[in-house]
Amino acid sequence: MMKLSILDQSQIAEGRTATDALRETTELAKEADRLGYHRYWVAEHHASHALASSSPEVLIAHLAANTQRIKVGSGGVMLSHYSAYKVAENFRVLEALHPGRIDVGLGRAPGGMPISTRALQEGKVSHIDNYPQQVADLIGYLNDALPEKHRFKGLTASPSIPTAPELWLLGSSFGSAAIAAEIGAAYGYAQFFGVPDSEVSVQHYKDRFKPSALNEAPKLLAAVYVVCADTEEEARRLASSTELFFLSLESGRLLDRFPSVETAEAYPYTDYDRMRIASGAHRRIVGTPASVKRQLEEMSERLGIDEMMIVTVTHSFEARLRSYRLIAEAFGLEQAGV
Repeated sequence: MMKLSILDQSQIAEGRTATDALRETTELAKEADRLGYHRYWVAEHHASHALASSSPEVLIAHLAANTQRIKVGSGGVMLSHYSAYKVAENFRVLEALHPGRIDVGLGRAPGGMPISTRALQEGKVSHIDNYPQQVADLIGYLNDALPEKHRFKGLTASPSIPTAPELWLLGSSFGSAAIAAEIGAAYGYAQFFGVPDSEVSVQHYKDRFKPSALNEAPKLLAAVYVVCADTEEEARRLASSTELFFLSLESGRLLDRFPSVETAEAYPYTDYDRMRIASGAHRRIVGTPASVKRQLEEMSERLGIDEMMIVTVTHSFEARLRSYRLIAEAFGLEQAGV
């Protein structure tokens, strides 16, 4: 049985506020819990007018307290900005509050523009990419398993608890896949980023995976952009907002808010714009419940991944809820109790 999960970037829709976006995130998490989705991850983005989730740890605490069963986590914490020790303590507190329900997903991207990266790393001196060491340190802190010759051997991340959050490395290329395989971590493949030829990173991870205390065998999920509606026409209409949003992102003219369908339909697209949108169609699944189910199952079989993390963004929050409800119904999540 395929597991279905949700990645929420807390987009701020045109005509609404960050408070509205975070309220919608909370309502969607509650509904995902009721519908039978497996896990619910929130993102980290900095200095953005269009995205409200800049502190996943704070949001995870809120969402976990407002749900009952679903696993809640980060998709992901941008570890390069922070002390691995502090991240460990943040997630140990979350795990102590909600044992067995917390995921710590880690990313190596900056999650913002260069100016926000400089502000986040002000006062830090780093001349090399020490992300692999940070990941190793974090694993040691979370599991009370620092190496004997570690520079902070004997240090405990508080609070001391018997369980650890589930750790994932996130990425869309060889880099994170290679690190995850080397240390035996779970790997979350960001398919919806649309990086050319990036699917080979999944096989790279499987082929080079080394069993560890974290996982005995490869563990994967794929984050996929999906819009589901009662008709193909309505699904494609709803997806036009996302097409314009991603176009603005790719062109460096990021919109201040996630656009409405009306804004997307009235936008003065150039021929080049339309070509760019068409070239990205392969990374989106848009359609009716039956069509979406078929395409997700085909992707699952092609990649050899049995968990799909659905990314659905529409200007209408009601349409977004409807999309997730239709997908849950198509896969029988409520009946199966996944």
